[in-house]
Amino acid sequence: MEIIKYPSEKEVQEAIAQKEPLLVLISFDGKTVIMSHIDEAVEHYILLMKAGFSDKDIDKFFRIVLDDEGADWTFVCPPDYKNISDRTRRIKQFYKDGFAVISDVLQEIGFMVGINIPRRYRRHFNAIMEDE
Repeated sequence: MEIIKYPSEKEVQEAIAQKEPLLVLISFDGKTVIMSHIDEAVEHYILLMKAGFSDKDIDKFFRIVLDDEGADWTFVCPPDYKNISDRTRRIKQFYKDGFAVISDVLQEIGFMVGINIPRRYRRHFNAIMEDE
């Protein structure tokens, strides 16, 4: 697992020590993690670009806001996720994969916190419930 701490390891560690919120991007395969103090990048796609990636790669990453109290998952399922055409199946798979990968990464970086999907990102779940 490659962990990129932007702008530096020292600054990210200081933010962690001060219990400041972090922006975290986790590649869908869990092999790349990009972390930054939230005030350094402000938005996930900005962090992605500052770390040397294209902003067009945003749909290749799970996006969380992390602190010592929990991980808020910005749950946005790409329309082409794993080439699953059925929307309900795609969202369910995204949830299953994301929960597993995010949990593994959180443990690896030393955060034993719960994963929360804020209400504003739960519209996908409402759609699933309507389909069932």
